[in-house]
Amino acid sequence: MSRIIATLEKGESVALVSDAGTPLVSDPGFRLVRAAHEHGIPVSPIVGASAVTAALSVAGLPTDRFCFEGFLPAKQAARRSALDALAGETRTLVFYESVHRIAASLDDMCRVFGEERLAFLGRELTKMHEQCVQQSLGRLRDRVDDGSIVAKGEFVIVVAGAESGEASIVDTDRLLLMLCEKLSAGDAAKIAAEISGNKKNQLYERLMELKAQSKEE
Repeated sequence: MSRIIATLEKGESVALVSDAGTPLVSDPGFRLVRAAHEHGIPVSPIVGASAVTAALSVAGLPTDRFCFEGFLPAKQAARRSALDALAGETRTLVFYESVHRIAASLDDMCRVFGEERLAFLGRELTKMHEQCVQQSLGRLRDRVDDGSIVAKGEFVIVVAGAESGEASIVDTDRLLLMLCEKLSAGDAAKIAAEISGNKKNQLYERLMELKAQSKEE
């Protein structure tokens, strides 16, 4: 593998071909693609049957076991609930997302899965303006926000599965809203701080934001 990476770093091109179906789908070759991403080498898929297999073939994430979740719900509460149910999933996760919700979905994934969870974002796969980026969820979110990943076209998000036995990350927004149904805002923030490890004052301010948003909706 090091020889191939060295060849790529010289500016040459390498094609990964298989006579047993789409390369890297249930194939250990994902390690080569992962190494290419780690060395900043561009990776591009060939045109295939669907964006799912195209994204998996260049994501550099395990493909021996994966699940396709399609589009997440449009409403924030439903989207976070769907992600929360997947927080402990150990298989690689694949999502489709629209340009209108890509920023919000990445932000929610950061909150539920954690900003450091490794992921891949494919934009306009196999098309003229294709972008293929493997980084942490937090970095992908930031790059969409700053425009270095252009908010145009169609997106596929591939997220690494949770480590075996990894505890689900607390969705603080959901926790705050649930606690607030029974408690005062101050008590809700206090208990949420004890559970999540976040600061009480920050959680209180976040709860006020959530309440304001719910009134606007």
